[in-house]
Amino acid sequence: MNNTEEDRIKHSASPYPSHEKRLISSKLLLGDEGSVLIEHNGQHYQLRQTQSGKLILTK
Repeated sequence: MNNTEEDRIKHSASPYPSHEKRLISSKLLLGDEGSVLIEHNGQHYQLRQTQSGKLILTK
């Protein structure tokens, strides 16, 4: 990963409101496992990539 991409990721993870759209690579988000747990309003969700490359979000 180059410095420009790292800087953009750090900037996109800022807790401060921004009017810019955030772009996060699915490979970075899902990691080598191809899935990530997300906490939203006290609930846990799993975002995973299927074998065909689609994304599925489940509770």
